[in-house]
Amino acid sequence: MSHVSGAGRIRADDIAGRAGSFVASPQGVGMASRWFLLLLGFLGVLVFVGLGIWQLERRVWKLDLIARVDQRIHAPVVDAPGPAAWADVDAGGYEYRHVRLTGSFSGGASTLVQAVTELGGGYWVLTPMRDDRGFTVLVNRGFVPQESKAEFQQESGGPRSPATVDGLLRISEPGGGFLRSNDPAANRWYSRDVAAIAKARGLTDVAPYFIDAGRSGADGWPRGGLTVVTFRNSHLVYALTWFALAAMLAIALARPIFAGRRKRDAAR
Repeated sequence: MSHVSGAGRIRADDIAGRAGSFVASPQGVGMASRWFLLLLGFLGVLVFVGLGIWQLERRVWKLDLIARVDQRIHAPVVDAPGPAAWADVDAGGYEYRHVRLTGSFSGGASTLVQAVTELGGGYWVLTPMRDDRGFTVLVNRGFVPQESKAEFQQESGGPRSPATVDGLLRISEPGGGFLRSNDPAANRWYSRDVAAIAKARGLTDVAPYFIDAGRSGADGWPRGGLTVVTFRNSHLVYALTWFALAAMLAIALARPIFAGRRKRDAAR
């Protein structure tokens, strides 16, 4: 019995030793590395395919957004939303609506916000307008060039006579521009931040949006109607790029597998 048990232990030790030597051998390590790289490659293919599908979904969303905005811009003009609707005003449901405001410009000095347009560098002129319904809206009266800055900084507001403004409803742009924060204390503005401008000018009952006035037909300043309504839509290109990367990676993974099979078939 002891002889058999000893032989069994010798055979078990021999098998374990051979398995250990295989795992520890360069060939075993190489095989493990190849399987690990193959797994990583397979995961990479899945990630690329997932990114491609995501871009296709983004494209559908962008096309729907473009269609909705285009419909709003060309829809009949409606009154600018009053206080009862302010809680619901957001980019998804209201931005670029064609709206009308009737009242008079008053309530504080204009605010100049740095801008770059088709006319070059300069400023947007935002002036508070008191609507006949009893609330205030910041109206972007249009663009003025750099050399006109001093003239509009000194004005105490726009024309005081009753006026009607037709334009596009825009959502507030809080914080500032790219790498530049608004500085109310120094009167430096890089974005049309409605809340910050209203606070700096001491305005009350201010709508949470502003209005880009349409073109007035006059050649003077400020020049309205310069709102750019374009949406970058390169999602199909991005999707095709991700799918192409997935295909190339899949081919790279499959080539050594098929090459190994051909070698084994040839050796038989």
